[in-house]
Amino acid sequence: MDSVDGVVQLINSWLWDYALIFLLMGTGIFFTIRLGFVQIRKFGAGMKKLFGNFSLHGKDQENGLSSFQALTTAIAAQVGTGNIAGAATAIASGGPGAIFWMWLSAFFGMATIYAEAVLAQKTRKEEDGQLIGGPVYYIKYLFKGKFGKFLAGFFSVALILALGFIGNMVQSNSIGDAFHTAFGIPAWSIGIVVALIAGFVFLGGVKRIARVTEKVVPLMAVFYMVGCLIILFMNGSGVAQAFRDIFVGAFYPQAVMGGALGIGVQQAMRYGVAKGLFSNEAGLGSTPHAHAIAKVKHPSDQGIIAIMGVFIDTFIILTLTALVILSTGVLGNGLTAAPLAQSAFDSAFGSFGKIFIAICMFFFALTTIIGWYFFGEVNVKALFGKKAVKIYAALVVLFVLLGSSLKVDLVWNMSDMFNGLMFLPNIIALLAGAGIVAKLNKDYNSLGKH
Repeated sequence: MDSVDGVVQLINSWLWDYALIFLLMGTGIFFTIRLGFVQIRKFGAGMKKLFGNFSLHGKDQENGLSSFQALTTAIAAQVGTGNIAGAATAIASGGPGAIFWMWLSAFFGMATIYAEAVLAQKTRKEEDGQLIGGPVYYIKYLFKGKFGKFLAGFFSVALILALGFIGNMVQSNSIGDAFHTAFGIPAWSIGIVVALIAGFVFLGGVKRIARVTEKVVPLMAVFYMVGCLIILFMNGSGVAQAFRDIFVGAFYPQAVMGGALGIGVQQAMRYGVAKGLFSNEAGLGSTPHAHAIAKVKHPSDQGIIAIMGVFIDTFIILTLTALVILSTGVLGNGLTAAPLAQSAFDSAFGSFGKIFIAICMFFFALTTIIGWYFFGEVNVKALFGKKAVKIYAALVVLFVLLGSSLKVDLVWNMSDMFNGLMFLPNIIALLAGAGIVAKLNKDYNSLGKH
């Protein structure tokens, strides 16, 4: 395992220390400028759409999802262990400054995810009476011939591995770790429970997935947010220091962490961008699968809603986790991932802190497993046809079970690697389709309604 982990870390070093940091940030900056800072101009409209469409009992659409169901399915994938364990890992490995780079990448990522959703809406298709779409479809739309098929196939394989298999191992790993810490339950036993629940939802198809996410996602987010706000109120004096550490640590990590720890700006940036991408998935090519099948009047309607997903994920939920960890003074205790977050909640809630995090981790990770399964299913159909879906579902359940008790470092590193590989073809397609996105955005603006 150590040799495998070494190879994975070597690949990640090239991907995340060099290639993807510039590609991710560069693409976000490009779309921010090309679309006229759409994440700022359309933010108010996005909030109105979010709360205007809010419903825990949305009506089933004939061949797709409601805009809100598509958003909650996307957020189900976005709000997962990256918001708890991922935030803690980023802070422990890159220092408090990693959160600043998370924010920056998320700000520009809001423009990227807008482009993803708009392009997915434009290029979606109807198969067997059901709308379907995502990067594999807009890649083929943009690139004809063998190159298009290769790029689409590479993306699909990378996504299935990154999210359907490896990514879901990360989710179940974090649940197992949290429950073991909180209750002393063997990680594999909670893995069985998660696998059974996930399998039941998988069998119900996209409609059941949407019905689950539209109910669970808002409730779990509110529950977690209330818990975090209580702790921040209890540690009011530490919140201002936490913000200071984030901004100072982004550019002068040694001033916050101490030079002996060897954390530099590049490391803060690397972990901030990597875990930020894992958390909000902007540019990754995952959430367009959900946004593609939303029933809206104009592609930009769903693009605006997609922006809200990144905002909720990073600027609200992930930020609350970071502030709780930093304001409670638990950083530097030798812990990382979920145990570090649990120790922060323990400092305020006592023994209930571990239980609180375990419960949140369960629902965050479970909904992500469901969302990522759906994204993988779309690509399995594109590659192998409808008959392969049952085999894929069975394999996902198996990986969820196996992931619950694997070494956490290897699982996280493999997740980073496959996310990086999956990101590359999606960004190529987004940049190639920038003209289409800009034209649709201009057309939408000309309507004068938003």
